[in-house]
Amino acid sequence: MGSKKLKRVGLSQELCDRLSRHQILTCQDFLCLSPLELMKMTGLSYRGVHELLCMVSRACAPKMQTAYGIKAQRSADFSPAFLSTTLSALDEALHGGVACGSLTEVTGPPGCGKTQFCIMMSILATLPTNMGGLEGAVVYIDTESAFSAERLVEIAGSRFPRYFNIEEKLLLTSSKVHLYRELTCDEVLQRIESLEEEIISKGIKLVIIDSVASVVRKEFDTQLQGNLKERNKFLAREASSLKYLAEEFSIPVSFSFFLLYLFLSFLSFILHSPTYSIK
Repeated sequence: MGSKKLKRVGLSQELCDRLSRHQILTCQDFLCLSPLELMKMTGLSYRGVHELLCMVSRACAPKMQTAYGIKAQRSADFSPAFLSTTLSALDEALHGGVACGSLTEVTGPPGCGKTQFCIMMSILATLPTNMGGLEGAVVYIDTESAFSAERLVEIAGSRFPRYFNIEEKLLLTSSKVHLYRELTCDEVLQRIESLEEEIISKGIKLVIIDSVASVVRKEFDTQLQGNLKERNKFLAREASSLKYLAEEFSIPVSFSFFLLYLFLSFLSFILHSPTYSIK
């Protein structure tokens, strides 16, 4: 992916420092420059720049895989297949819980509890594996300023009173939930496309977006000419990035969406991914 940081590609630290002074931090930043611009920034010859371009291109280009290779890789993956919701009826309907390695859509009318469900899933992902959790951190992208740290602590203490019987465990869980308030479509997309590095460095096991509809509704009036095309373009790009993260790192990605609002148009872009709708 183009969002991969250059320091993960194999470039020397000195070269990365030179490029960072020009705000060239990712493979995408690097590959958007001409050889002449790169020669000026790096001080290398044309041949040296050409070799760098080949190296960076190989590092971020998708690798060819056979169907057998993908199947074998998934068979050898011992990470959990599901993150249980701890709600027996819902887990049964989802055949085990929220699936790892795919997208899960939580839909419903305003006020039905989508945000509360997302907060609860954040807590569950941080729990030890022997309690059905993923023992990892969470990225929570809040587009409506609806997230409440107080509510997270309240739900944790109420659902798991024996585990969270000491304040240190509550502090540890809350410190594993990394909250980002992104209020525009561009901000949400930039955050999603920069998550790869963070997933690796912070041990992220769950990504939540609450909600997709909020930013889309504010920025795209479908009655205006051209807005429908731009809206669909944004949703397709967002779905593609989320699908990549879910599959690449075998983690669940959940997002909330107002029932019926843009539901069919968004769903058309993610039908190729295992997607579950919770109503």
